[in-house]
Amino acid sequence: MEKKNLELAVQLRHELHQHPEVSNHEVWTKQHLIDFLKTHTRLEIVDRGKWFYAIYRAGEGKPNIAFRADFDALPMEEGIDLPHASMIPGVSHKCGHDGHSATLAGFALEVDQKGADKNIFFLFQHAEETGDGAAECAVFIEEHHIEEIFAYHNMSGMPHNSVNVIDGTAHCASKGMTIHMEGSPAHASQPETGKNPSFAIAKVIDAIPELISPKNNEGLVLCTVVQVHIGERAFGIAASKGDLLLTIRALYEVELEKLQKNLETLAQAQAEIYGLKVSFSYNDVFPETVNHKESSDKIRRVVKEKGLTLVEMKEAFRGSEDYGHYTKLTKGAMCYIGNGEDYPHVHTYEYDFRDDIMETAVEVFKGIATM
Repeated sequence: MEKKNLELAVQLRHELHQHPEVSNHEVWTKQHLIDFLKTHTRLEIVDRGKWFYAIYRAGEGKPNIAFRADFDALPMEEGIDLPHASMIPGVSHKCGHDGHSATLAGFALEVDQKGADKNIFFLFQHAEETGDGAAECAVFIEEHHIEEIFAYHNMSGMPHNSVNVIDGTAHCASKGMTIHMEGSPAHASQPETGKNPSFAIAKVIDAIPELISPKNNEGLVLCTVVQVHIGERAFGIAASKGDLLLTIRALYEVELEKLQKNLETLAQAQAEIYGLKVSFSYNDVFPETVNHKESSDKIRRVVKEKGLTLVEMKEAFRGSEDYGHYTKLTKGAMCYIGNGEDYPHVHTYEYDFRDDIMETAVEVFKGIATM
């Protein structure tokens, strides 16, 4: 990577870090990235509202491939003293999306200056953290007949600057599930005259270990209780309403759907026993992210040709990633570049994106673009 391009990308990363915006509110971030590309490249830019992409055109009949970066931040305080610290209270780039988007912009500089033998689409995506972004951007795949799409994520707990790959499922599917139960209130001295959801909700919670047991599932299945809210802080009134909030997660989407159905069936049965109304709602829905072997193999080949450190991952990440929406529609793969085995993890106060992995990511992308 040209030294000047790397310096520009790092500077851009620091600017993005100072102005973080949470999912679906990335107005300044998107415009700043567009302005950067307009200033430093001749690429065609297509603004799609919350997201955008830039295009390098090699000509008619050339393959269309895409590279994606996310650019939303998290609702977290900065937590550490940095020269480029967040200037927005309660919001910071603690997942490194500032680095992902600056990397893609740096890669765009290289392609614009040196050319490529493919039509390359640089996709800058909003709202990865909530799962909304890729679901909305996925139309781009079919609109432009994208033949293959690539991305990377920085990852701690992996050797510094190593490139980590896996075939098949790379990230679990997950969703937030809310079970709402409603009965009728009663005086605390006469609970039998009301309908209290506490016992029904407790029965659902008690059944979770059996539902997620390895003996009943082919892959990893998890159900995490994130909140239980039943009744009010009023000692004279028996509870009449309750919410059970769960994060359900599975290696395979089919098993996630099975878990969801089992929980719904169980909750409905318990609601009937206790004379309650029950309803369900869902949010933060993520698909499983599946890497196509053909695409992962291209990453492997580039890493070996460039003398970088290749690590074969032994298992998928439990955490979800909305990139899976793209690889449902076309070939593609995501790789992971190591921050260091002891480096602070993403989504922690101590974390900041490592600028020194940016060049590795750009070199991997460049290698793929020239294959």
